[in-house]
Amino acid sequence: MKFIPVYDNSFNPMSVVLKAFKENVAKSEKKLLKICVERNDGYNYVYTLDIFASKDKQEENYGIAERIIKSILWVVGGYKIYICGDDYVYEKIKADYTASGKRAFDVDFMQTVYETEFEVVKSTEENFPKLSTCNVKIGGHLDGCRIGFDAGGSDRKVSAVVDGKVVYSEEVVWFPKTNSDYHYHYEGIKAAMQTAASKMPRVDAIGVSSAGVYINNKIMVASLFLKVPKEDYKPHVQNMYIDIAKEFNAPLEVANDGDVTALAGAIDLNDNCVLGIAMGTSEAVGYINDKGLLNGWLSEVAFVPVDYSKDAMVDEWSGDYGCGVKYFSQDGVIKLAEKAGYKFPENTSPAEKLKIIQKLMADGDPMARQIYEDIGVYLGYAIPYYSEFYKIKHLLLLGRVTSGEGGALIVEKAKEVLAKEFPEFKDINITMPDESNKRVGQSIAAASLPEINS
Repeated sequence: MKFIPVYDNSFNPMSVVLKAFKENVAKSEKKLLKICVERNDGYNYVYTLDIFASKDKQEENYGIAERIIKSILWVVGGYKIYICGDDYVYEKIKADYTASGKRAFDVDFMQTVYETEFEVVKSTEENFPKLSTCNVKIGGHLDGCRIGFDAGGSDRKVSAVVDGKVVYSEEVVWFPKTNSDYHYHYEGIKAAMQTAASKMPRVDAIGVSSAGVYINNKIMVASLFLKVPKEDYKPHVQNMYIDIAKEFNAPLEVANDGDVTALAGAIDLNDNCVLGIAMGTSEAVGYINDKGLLNGWLSEVAFVPVDYSKDAMVDEWSGDYGCGVKYFSQDGVIKLAEKAGYKFPENTSPAEKLKIIQKLMADGDPMARQIYEDIGVYLGYAIPYYSEFYKIKHLLLLGRVTSGEGGALIVEKAKEVLAKEFPEFKDINITMPDESNKRVGQSIAAASLPEINS
């Protein structure tokens, strides 16, 4: 490794580990491991990897395969894992992905999203599934009078868009993650849309950008409704956007906020193969493929491991180590500050801690500067690993963590890592939108989601 984060010297990037593994296997006796992850409507993702044939390398094979399977599951989504080519890997993965196994969180999450029991299946070469992919059209419709709604964790944004032009927009602070009464969310969303509707002669369509997982406009999993009791979720939350749209008698399209971010970037860049990463409360990701379409993937990359080190910070929600959420979010900034020996005032919220570091950065503090450079190192090593799954031409960075000079430092350092460590990826265009594109572009992209049926 040519670059080591100053405040995290145990960082062991997945990209470096995987590259070394492939090189070592190529020099040894090997066999082919085939992995398939199946999701809704029979769509799937297939990944093949040469692994060691020797029995004394079984644990090494499993260590790599386990991290790759975990990654595919959160990049693509799915409820059924097929494994072909190695019984040892199959048996260990099958034990991991049970209600009481190491990946119980992943099992529960995917079962909730797809409403199907999770399975790990051993496959023969003959029975191994054939690749089945899909392309999903997203947005790009600017005709008529449209509402664009962006549901954030700390504020909700709404815009009235007429023939592609924003005629009104507003941001309202709200607290969805701490409210257990679903009425609070329903009334807040409806009030925002009513305000936008009042600025236009009519409402032809409603587009929603929101963190979480959505299938057919249903809210399958979303952190905005974290406190809503489970018994209220299905009857009152799952169809919330659908029910509100019915009150306006308008067609609706709901998309993950990461995908809408990538769409906004693709519109602004007038190009495809755009991976958008929003570094905020968490790490939100979206992707527009080489056809200008979605792959129909989850892209919940916050749970994708980027650090192979067993000493890496554990994510409280998933219980797993080395995942992107602790590297590309406000948690990543806080982690590095505390590793540097900085003591935050007691009872300071994560958002306030980020602001403290940003203020130090603005004042020229060398520790704060190093924190952002370290995040740039993280990103430079993560991009080649993300490129195992996404074809990336443009990487669009945004979110609170990238505000101010810190964002520019992250970009600069990531480019340096790619140029010197992974020259095959040095031409990836890493960019950040300006403030107006960030706000207005996102609302136009959200509003453009639904097609108006004539």
